[in-house]
Amino acid sequence: MSSQALRMSSLFLRTLREDPADADVDSAKLLVRAGYIRKTSPGIYAWLPLGLRVLGKVEAIVREEMGSIGVQEVHLPALLPKAPYEATHRWEEYGDNIFRLKDRHEADYLLAPTHEEMFTLLVKDMYSSYKDLPVNLYQIQTKYRDEFRPRAGLIRGREFIMKDGYSFTIDEEGLKTCYKDERDAYQRVFDRLGVKYVIVHAVSGPMGGSQSEEFLAPLAIGEDTFAQAPSGKAWNVEALTTPEVDDIDCSATPEMEALSTPDSSTIESLVSQANALHPREDGRAWTAADTLKNLLIAVKHAEDKDHDRPWRELVAIGVPGDRQVDMKRLEAQFAPAEIEEATADDLRSHPELVKGYIGPRSLGPQTEREGAEDPITYLLDRHVARGSAWITGADVEGTHVFNAVYGRDFEANGRVEAVEVRHGDMSPDGSGPLSFERGVEIGQVFQLGLKYSNALDLKVLNENGKAVPVWMGCYGIGVSRVLACIAESHHDDRGLAWPVAVAPAQVHVLATGKDPKVFEAAEKLVGELERQGVEVIFDDRPKVSPGVKFKDSELLGVPVVAIAGRDTASNGTIEIRDRDGSNSQSVPAADAAKAIADRVATLV
Repeated sequence: MSSQALRMSSLFLRTLREDPADADVDSAKLLVRAGYIRKTSPGIYAWLPLGLRVLGKVEAIVREEMGSIGVQEVHLPALLPKAPYEATHRWEEYGDNIFRLKDRHEADYLLAPTHEEMFTLLVKDMYSSYKDLPVNLYQIQTKYRDEFRPRAGLIRGREFIMKDGYSFTIDEEGLKTCYKDERDAYQRVFDRLGVKYVIVHAVSGPMGGSQSEEFLAPLAIGEDTFAQAPSGKAWNVEALTTPEVDDIDCSATPEMEALSTPDSSTIESLVSQANALHPREDGRAWTAADTLKNLLIAVKHAEDKDHDRPWRELVAIGVPGDRQVDMKRLEAQFAPAEIEEATADDLRSHPELVKGYIGPRSLGPQTEREGAEDPITYLLDRHVARGSAWITGADVEGTHVFNAVYGRDFEANGRVEAVEVRHGDMSPDGSGPLSFERGVEIGQVFQLGLKYSNALDLKVLNENGKAVPVWMGCYGIGVSRVLACIAESHHDDRGLAWPVAVAPAQVHVLATGKDPKVFEAAEKLVGELERQGVEVIFDDRPKVSPGVKFKDSELLGVPVVAIAGRDTASNGTIEIRDRDGSNSQSVPAADAAKAIADRVATLV
């Protein structure tokens, strides 16, 4: 970064005293108020000089750490043709989340949300032998996502800046090595940026592949919920697995029987009717935890080898009645397909299903045994233990079956993670109950495996001259999002407070008052700092009050502040203090440059 001072008398900057009306998080409010960015439309921002300086420092740290592990930088277009994304089915899988457009020849294009396909084709075009591998490439580039409801400023925008990298190796062992190198480099990047983070096990989603981990910044404004175990391990809730529940001895459970439960199509009404009409003999009350509700969903698949067009599949999900279905967790089980609740038309196509009274007897293995033409797959949430007894639907209006035992009276086609995870649920590693926090995803690493190589026919000749697919990894950092997270976690009620590694300058020199001696001393100090390579913002505005200058300095958030003012004119001293007002000292003007450089050095 240049050591030439930024002079506020000519800097393209306007600070705001009031928060923007449409800003919903602190980082968005402060970055706009301090003149780092300017909103142009929902989810889209212009970068102003100070914002670009901070962004450039974030990018520089990313580049340094990528260079340290031998990753090479390229730059691919953002405007891309449809065909590669169609080959991997992501043209359909992304749904409404991508910007699609046509050129004047009616050819289809998209604004890329990510570049797996294009990097794959780039390597395919240039490399053909195992001797060319491994190769590890990355870019820092603008990406696009058609967010339905952009929020949180730079954190959830429609246009964003991202580092995305890709490794290409001859075998899985090479992939794992690249994955570890990138993962380690990411930790160094975030440590240098001053961002707190937690590494969590994640699902790959539309990216595909096998192992994946996210780097989440623990922030209350985050859209991601992650779970932590006492062992220190963490999981995105979509990737969380429920420990196996023990089988229950059902030998003493009475036979299943159908009983009248009028007007009981909801769990609440069912519990009320069960207690009123069919109380337990031992006096214990029925609760929602005794009920098994069966939800019908539609799984929307892309076209595949068995279907020449996108297709829908009806699936029934059985879950304990005291737990809410988590549609995001459930959808992760079916990725890359999407899911939605079944429609009235879906129910009409299966007249054996009675809304509000759907039971296992009309689902899955039960109907398959009876030779049903169109059996509905039946999956049970992992909290349902074999041998457990339930009140559940009887497929008759106003009727439920009591003492329906899983494994005795009904079976399922499989298991699924379907319900919301609660505080106190056992962690997958068995170390104790889970706790939960909110976080913002700032990076993610994937072991993609062979998905894109197979889809796009990326092969090289191995040592035996045989064409084999290339193993791929993918590694992303949300560069603009990281910047916003730094602002979100480094501020106070007066403004931003940047870590020195990313601050637009290292010191903010203020010339306050009207005395020409003050401005002369400040000019001399700025010149000395420039010669020493210290980055300076110089508030040299001649007709701006000291109060406004102090407020702007606090808002801009440069880590060290040097004030030439009344004391400078009277006794020749400069006040030096940290952005938060602490560690204040007055030094002779002749010694100020060295004192500032020494203080900056302690912060780096």
